[in-house]
Amino acid sequence: MINKQGSAKWTGDLKSGKGHVSTESGALADQPYGFNTRFEGQAGTNPEELLGAAHASCFSMALSLVLADYGATADEINTTATVSLDKEGDGFAVKKVHLDLSARIPDLDEAAFQTAANAAKEGCPVSKLFKGAEITLDAKLL
Repeated sequence: MINKQGSAKWTGDLKSGKGHVSTESGALADQPYGFNTRFEGQAGTNPEELLGAAHASCFSMALSLVLADYGATADEINTTATVSLDKEGDGFAVKKVHLDLSARIPDLDEAAFQTAANAAKEGCPVSKLFKGAEITLDAKLL
């Protein structure tokens, strides 16, 4: 089992409070987040964009693995994951993630590409984490 850590520190109430998020590797170190960065578009990060980055990176790696089954290696894989935070009752829930993929893969036809992209979407560990959410995919072979 591989264990990786992320951490967060929060002070104050929801609307005026402030937080800082960090990762074990130091890639993120005390990055600010808060109500204003999550709901009001202020500078800083938020849980949804961090989830999006995690999903995009995991999916891209999963696609590179699946491509090996086709004897293919991508010159480039570009993925953006849009995580939707929706109002649900008295709170909020992540119910949808959309993946936008564009990839340059020599000697791979469109049908094989679409099959590989969908296999990566289903097999990616972060996709599995989002099992209760709708995950959609637009995949473009360049």
